[in-house]
Amino acid sequence: MNLVRSELLKIRTTAAWLWLALGALVATALALVVNSWLAHLTLTGDGTELAGLPPEEAAAQQDVVGQAANIYTSGQYFGLLFVMLIGVLMVTNEFFHQTATTTFLSTPKRTSVIFSKLAAASLIGFGFWLVTTIIVLVAGAAFLSINDFGTQLGQWEVQRAILFNLLAYAIWTVLGIGVGTLITNQIGAVVTSAVVYLIGTQVAGLFFFLLSTWLESDAVMKWQVVMPSVASSVMVNSIESPMLPAWWVGALVLVGYALVTGAAGILITRKRDIS
Repeated sequence: MNLVRSELLKIRTTAAWLWLALGALVATALALVVNSWLAHLTLTGDGTELAGLPPEEAAAQQDVVGQAANIYTSGQYFGLLFVMLIGVLMVTNEFFHQTATTTFLSTPKRTSVIFSKLAAASLIGFGFWLVTTIIVLVAGAAFLSINDFGTQLGQWEVQRAILFNLLAYAIWTVLGIGVGTLITNQIGAVVTSAVVYLIGTQVAGLFFFLLSTWLESDAVMKWQVVMPSVASSVMVNSIESPMLPAWWVGALVLVGYALVTGAAGILITRKRDIS
């Protein structure tokens, strides 16, 4: 616990976490507005906004429970990016500020250091999830109630989406730790992880879309779940779409990434020459 507290102190005494937290709050607010607006159009509109979708997909989108789950997990996309960057900074700060040698001399068991970073990062991810979830729960419940849809908070699909959103936040901090151990240069790690997350996701989505068009099969779109960012959104999805796999597939993919990344981070740190 002393190691975990020290890791929390390290990140708390820098301004980076505050800027990332503010970014997460702004992103959550914007996503909540957009998701609420789209849900209103989908559930109360004349259907023109769904005209370009296949009939099965259009019918799936008009599910009140699914739309409620989407509203209550608003801001996940950019929120996960910000907690991942915190995980990256928790490792790269040691090399940027040249405190890595001191850290590993005071705690020779490097595995303990990495576990403490993973635990501290998960606690930070929990904090981000808690604050953003409180915001979307209050605002989302008010929006759904005003529009006579009910809060839908009693539905298991909605509860599952909220809980698995917490898992996503915890896992993405672990992924950030893994990226930081692979790329110790702070600027390089931050830029690389952000570019891969933002641009890589869009490129992968375009690739699978073109592939599904070429093969004339919507089922190909389900394979984009191999991208961790897509797996995160699938994990909290409660809309049974023919273009997306089941929620548990996304959960398994994301947990797999966390296990591999965490193990790689421990092995690399144990073998790395710290000087």
